Amino acid sequence: MSWTDRCPVEWQIGWRYLRGGRSAAEANRTGFISFIAALSVVGITLGVAALIVVMSVMNGFRTEVRDRMLDVIAHVEVLETGSKGSDLPRLAREALQDPEVRAAAPMASLQGLLGRGEQMRGAWVQGIDPAVEPTVTQLAQRLSLGTGALLPQLQAGSRNVLLGVEMARALQLKPGDPVALLLPPPPAPEGAAPGSRSTLPRTVSLRYIGSFESGHHLYDDAWALMNRDDVLEIGQGRAGSGLRLRLADPTQAPEVASRLATRWAYQALVRDWTRNNRPWFEAVAQQKRMLGLILTLIVAVAAFNLVSTLVMTVTDKRADIAILRTLGASPRSVMGIFMVQGALAGVIGTLGGVALGLLLALNLDRIVPAIEALVGHKLLPGSVYLISHMPSLPLASDIVPMALVSMALAFVSTLYPSWRASRVDPAEALRYE
Repeated sequence: MSWTDRCPVEWQIGWRYLRGGRSAAEANRTGFISFIAALSVVGITLGVAALIVVMSVMNGFRTEVRDRMLDVIAHVEVLETGSKGSDLPRLAREALQDPEVRAAAPMASLQGLLGRGEQMRGAWVQGIDPAVEPTVTQLAQRLSLGTGALLPQLQAGSRNVLLGVEMARALQLKPGDPVALLLPPPPAPEGAAPGSRSTLPRTVSLRYIGSFESGHHLYDDAWALMNRDDVLEIGQGRAGSGLRLRLADPTQAPEVASRLATRWAYQALVRDWTRNNRPWFEAVAQQKRMLGLILTLIVAVAAFNLVSTLVMTVTDKRADIAILRTLGASPRSVMGIFMVQGALAGVIGTLGGVALGLLLALNLDRIVPAIEALVGHKLLPGSVYLISHMPSLPLASDIVPMALVSMALAFVSTLYPSWRASRVDPAEALRYE
């Protein structure tokens, strides 16, 4: 005895209609309807699979970029609004009193142009303390390890500089090469005439000692690392000064930043990593919502194809429906038969889509390189998409709602055809049989 033999009669008949006719004559007569039904199931499968793959890629992209950002930037930045450096020890002590803060390191920042020969690049110069910086960023930890560690070479007064690998490549630098830093002029003294020497841009000579690679194009192409004391010296009042903080849980950064900002009021400007990169994360979230909506509409179109399938099935089975009615089947029972048929098609299509989507999403790291080798083109240029490979992160919080929505759409699409089947008049249907 099969599992269908133990089910209610509506399930048995609905399952048989979904599979198609058992006899050769019945199979030939209903072949086209079965083909359309199969296409509806395949459409749901492909729609759900596409939705899972796209959502997984968006999740992976967001997580990958976030993790690479956090390798380079601090979880929380504190910028002094008063004198440069005088309050940093006190701010560091008070910050470390917060239970979420694990480490604090002094920093300074300055914007300028780095050039060699005729090549010029915009640079965001980060002044760090080589002894303390590894406690707050993963990148500094990597640069401070090994026999050829680069970070300890950023000694005060040396004017050594580390550049992002993309910037170093663009300027065609080798370790030991001089590189010029073009800076805006310091604040002009009161009464200085326009065009005087004090109001002209300044050029500072630095020595390139090596490069770093964060894996994030934005930082590899624009960041330069120097000793904090050197940045404050050459900045001549233009450099910002503050602290970098590392937290036990980066996701708590907004709450920690809010607490510190309230505590320090106008003494310092506190920014967390989510605020510094909010436009990018909001853009990714918006893209994910829009892509999810578009692909859900594709699933809806495939699900509502079941309407045409069931309408044709009802038309073809009018005589069967009439016989069932004469044998005592109620309109509700007849309606249940076709609802079961459509719902089973939706469930099969959805489960197939989930399986196919997960199979693709979990193997994108092998599928995408094969496609790139086949077409001879890079699908994700690092200069455009910040990362150079296709990440994927399937999440149950995305997949479960997708599956439920797909099944719900399939169920809704069965209501009208099933209602029509329940309204078939047995006498009218059997008149010409």
